[in-house]
Amino acid sequence: MTETATETTGTAELLSDLRAWLNENWDPDVTVAEWWERLGLAGWSAPGLPTNAYGKAMARADTVLVQQELAKFGALGAPAGLGLLLAAPTLATHGTQDQIDLYVRDIVTGQKAWCQLFSEPQAGSDLAGLQTRAIKDGDEWIVNGQKVWTSGGQYADLGMLLARTDVDVPKHQGISYFAFNMLQDGVDVRPLKEMTGHALFNEVFITDARVADSALIGGVNKGWAAANTTLANERAGLGSGGGNAAGGGLAQPGTVMGLLDKRVGDLVGPKPTARGTQRSQQPGGALGAMRGGAGVLINLAHTRGVNKDAGIRQDLARLYTLGELGRFNGLRLKAVKERGGDIPGMPNVAKLSMSQIVRLTRDLGLRISGPAGMLHAYDSDDKAALKHATGDPFAGSITEMALFAQAPPIYGGTDQIQRNIIGERVLGLPKEPSNDRTTPFSELPKNA
Repeated sequence: MTETATETTGTAELLSDLRAWLNENWDPDVTVAEWWERLGLAGWSAPGLPTNAYGKAMARADTVLVQQELAKFGALGAPAGLGLLLAAPTLATHGTQDQIDLYVRDIVTGQKAWCQLFSEPQAGSDLAGLQTRAIKDGDEWIVNGQKVWTSGGQYADLGMLLARTDVDVPKHQGISYFAFNMLQDGVDVRPLKEMTGHALFNEVFITDARVADSALIGGVNKGWAAANTTLANERAGLGSGGGNAAGGGLAQPGTVMGLLDKRVGDLVGPKPTARGTQRSQQPGGALGAMRGGAGVLINLAHTRGVNKDAGIRQDLARLYTLGELGRFNGLRLKAVKERGGDIPGMPNVAKLSMSQIVRLTRDLGLRISGPAGMLHAYDSDDKAALKHATGDPFAGSITEMALFAQAPPIYGGTDQIQRNIIGERVLGLPKEPSNDRTTPFSELPKNA
C-alpha cells in the first residue's frame, strides 16, 4: 500500500532517457554544486518548467515519476526548497528571458536558496492588504516593512517579495513583485520557534533595504498576477498528489547552508529496499512522516501490534484512499491539460485534501502510539531520553507529526480561503460585498 505515481506510455521514453543519463552522469565523488549543475542544466531538476527555463515541459504527475526515478537510482535529488517549488515557475511565467537566465539557472543548479516574503502581521488571509512599501530611487527601490511566517528565511539568499509601490490605486493594483536580496544590510530575520521545537518559520524586518529595478518581476504594480502564480504553485505543491523533492537525501541549496562544496555521495541516503525506500518506510520527523503517507503508519501499526484493530484498519484504509485520490486527481489534470483544457480549482481541492490527510495522520498516529503519544522531545537530549524511556526510536517523530499537523491547514492559504476561492471562482457564488477593488488603498481602513 505504498503511494506512488503511475508510469504511462507517454513518459516511458523520458524515464528511459533519465536512466541512461544517470548511468552516464552520476558520480558520488563530485561536489554537490557540480552534481546539481549537471542535473539542472540537463533539465532534470525541474522537468515541469518550460524548455526556455531549464525544464522539459513535463506534466506535474510525470515530474513525480522523475523524482521517484532519481531516488530509485540512489542519486541526490533536485535542490529542495521554495526556489524550485514557487520562484522558478513564477519567473518562468512572468519574468523576462534575461531574468530567467539569471535567477532560474541558479535555482535549478542549487546555487541560490529562496524564501517567500508575502504574509505580514496584518495581511495574512487578506494578502492584498499588505503594507510593506517600496519607493523608487533612481535604478533601485527602497523597501521598508515587516513580513512573517517566512519559511526558510534564515537560509535564503533571495526572497519573493511583495511590496506596495502605489497607495493611490485599489489595493490589488498597487503591488509589485521583486527578486529580493536577503543577504544585505537592513534585513533582520528572526526565527519563530514552534510547539514542535523547530523553527521553520521566521519574521523578517526590512529597514531601508534596496532592490534593483531590474529585479522587478512582471512590471510595476502588476505583482498581484505574479503572486497568484506563486500561490497556485504553492497550493498544488502542498496539496495531495503534489509529490515532493526527490530522495536519496534532501539537501538544502544556497550559499548559507554550506553544502555546495560537500561530496555529493555523502548526502545520499540508503538504497531502496524491496518494499520501498527506507525514507518512506520509517518515520523521519513531521514532514517525512506526512510525505510517507499511509505506508509509514501501516508499518507502525504492525510494529505496535495494533494492525488487527478494526478501527485503526478502517482509518488506515481511509488515509490510503485519500492519498490515491490525490494521485488520480493529478493524473486527471494531466490528461485534461494534454487536451488543452484545465480543471478549475484543482490546486485548491488538493490543498484541502492535504489538510484532511494531515489531520487524519495526526489522530491515527497518536492512536497507534497509545500512551507514548503524550511524550515529545524538543532537542537532541530529549530525543535520547525519550528513546531510552520508551525503547522506541520513532515515538518522537509521531508526536512531532501530531503537533505539526495544525500548520498545513493554515499556511499556503487557510482551508477557509480555499473554500472561498472554490465557491467564488469555480462555482460562481457571489463574493462578499466590498469596495476594496475600487477604492484607493490609501483610503481603506487599516488593521491596527
